[in-house]
Formats: sequence, structure tokens, C-alpha cells
Amino acid sequence: MQQQATSNPNTANTLLPAIPEKRYFAIGEVSDLCQVKPHVLRYWEQEFPQLKPVKRRGNRRYYKYHDVEIVRQIRSLLYEEGFTIGGARKQLKEQTRATPESSSAQKLAEIRAEIEALIADFTV
Repeated sequence: MQQQATSNPNTANTLLPAIPEKRYFAIGEVSDLCQVKPHVLRYWEQEFPQLKPVKRRGNRRYYKYHDVEIVRQIRSLLYEEGFTIGGARKQLKEQTRATPESSSAQKLAEIRAEIEALIADFTV
């Protein structure tokens, strides 16, 4: 399994597991992949507008691959680089603003992939 090296305030060299190629992740899976507790993820959803998991059946949260990457980015900003919540929010906003066309293209590619997957599910 491929792993990414990051640091944690408690441990000097913690490794985060690689993100599997899946369409959706439950909050517990994201918690394990990012080494952040579920209540922290729910709090971050309120604080960071970029983090918007899909909510389905009974208000259950399903995170996309891109959401998991954002969670890891937020975790890095807060725990490794020492940003405050407000500072991390501002940093993410600036990073998003710096690459608007690539993020739009990425969103379109994600939507297209989801539509193609849905069509494939219905044709089978």
C-alpha cells in the first residue's frame, strides 16, 4: 500500500494511508484515512465552505475523493503548518482562487464521470 509522509503534533513522522480509488467514502473511512476524529470532520464542514460532503439517507455523509484531499490539506494547514481556523480558511480560499479554471475543469470531469457511472449502472 502506498503511503504519504506527514507530521503530526504528537508524533514526529506519522504516515497517512493512501486514498483508495473509490467514488464515495463514509465519515469513518475519511477519519481513518486522515487521522482526524469524525466530530472534527463535522466541525470542519461548518468552518470550511470548500468541504461539502454529499448527504443521503438519514443525513449520512459521503465524501468524494476530492473532499478527502481537502480534509488532508486542512489537516496539514492546521496541524503541521500551525495555521488558525481563520488562517487556514483564508489560505484555502487563496489556493482555490489561484487555480479557478483547473478546479472548474476538475468539477466538470467529476460530474461527467458520475454521469457515465450512473448510465453504466442503468444499462447493466
